[in-house]
Parts: sequence; C-alpha cells; structure tokens
Amino acid sequence: MKKSLLLLCVLGCYAQSGMAATTFTMQNLATGGVAAAQTSFRAFSEDFGAAFSYKPVTPAAALGITGFDVGVEISATDIAKSSAAWQTLTGTSSPGTLPVPKLTIAKGLPFGIDVSAFYTAVPTTDITLTGAAISYAILEGDALEPALAVRAAMSNLSGVSELSFSTRSLDVSFSKGFVGFTPYIGAGQVWVDSSTSNATLTTLGLKGEAFTQSKVFVGLNINLGLPNFAIEADTTGDIATYSVKLGLRW
Repeated sequence: MKKSLLLLCVLGCYAQSGMAATTFTMQNLATGGVAAAQTSFRAFSEDFGAAFSYKPVTPAAALGITGFDVGVEISATDIAKSSAAWQTLTGTSSPGTLPVPKLTIAKGLPFGIDVSAFYTAVPTTDITLTGAAISYAILEGDALEPALAVRAAMSNLSGVSELSFSTRSLDVSFSKGFVGFTPYIGAGQVWVDSSTSNATLTTLGLKGEAFTQSKVFVGLNINLGLPNFAIEADTTGDIATYSVKLGLRW
C-alpha cells in the first residue's frame, strides 16, 4: 500500500509531461522595446528564482552515516509578478501559481554532513531543473538537543532555448525533534543569474540579471518510522512558495 501510494504520487506529478508543452520564446520580449523587455525579464527572473531555487523541505538534523531521505515533492510558487512577461514569452495566460514537482534524494555522511539532489520536469513546459545541496549540522540534534545546520545549494534550469538560468543559495536552519514530528525554521540568501543569448535582445541592449533574494522558511517534518511527510512555507524575496513532500526517511 505504501509503495502504491508513492508510485501514484510520482505518476501524478509527471503525468502532465506528455501534454503539449508551453514554449518560451525569448525574442518575444523585444516587441515592446528595451525598457519594457528589461522590466519583464527582471520580473520573470525574480519569480523563477523563487520557484526554482533549492527548497530544503527537511529539518536541520543530520541523517547520520546510514541515513537516507527519498521522496516525491511538489512546490507551488506565486508567479503573479511575471504574469505579463509569461504572456509575452509564451503567448498563453500565466497559471498564476507554478507547480514544480521533484524527485529528491538525500544521503547522510560522517561528521554531520548530508548531501542531496533533485530533478524536475515542470508540467506543461519544456523546463527541466536539477539541483544539489550539501549541509553541515553544527548541532546534529537528538532527543534533548536541537539541531542547527548550514546549507549551500545550487540549481540549474535547462530546456528553454536561449535562456541561461541558475541559482545558488546559502541558509541556516534550526529544528527540534519531538516524538514523531520535527518543526524547523530557517533563513538565507539566494543568488540568481539569468541571461539570454538571443541576438535580437542583446543587440537591443537587454542586460542579464544577477541579483540576490533573501529567504525565510518554516516547516514541519512528520516521521512514522519509515514513511515520512513534510510541509514547508518559503518566502524568497517577496514571493511565496508552499511545498509538500512524501517519501521514506531513515
């Protein structure tokens, strides 16, 4: 039953990938002139930075040398800021909220170090995304002691022609485990690098965007032995993302 539930979640997240993809055409930004193009590109980059930067969806406690965390995650990000840019780039109305399903895996290593990675294909678009992180638990956490960890992460987008987009992030998180559940909080910074190689836009004078966004997040991890459920609310810049993860953690 547990394996069937996990399989249904995977299929549900990726079932839309067979539908007609929304295509992003970077040259479409040129229609309104350089000032409008730059404004749209910035808004688009900020929303994508919030949507596609690394989301922990896990407490600060180290997994330990035998530990694993594997799961299916879905995040929903408010992209209202770039709704006009989305319309221009794709010729379709913005969805308002962008769903980002992910397959995730994390492995515990010695000395309080965890490494993790994710992969996603964003439904109804050509976007694929990969990401990875490494964290170090300054306090590893136990029944009495809280956990404190620092994490460095990155993500890289592909699938959109003439767009180069990546993020890097650094955060600190704190958690305290109780019987069966662990609440956690954290804060950090996200660095976004976004540029286009479209000749028309570069000739027009469109510049790449490189900026930082502050982030704060709060979450709850519920562990039932092997099955694991986690929820998280994240604000990156002024953009909200809500995430849910179902998987196995030990």
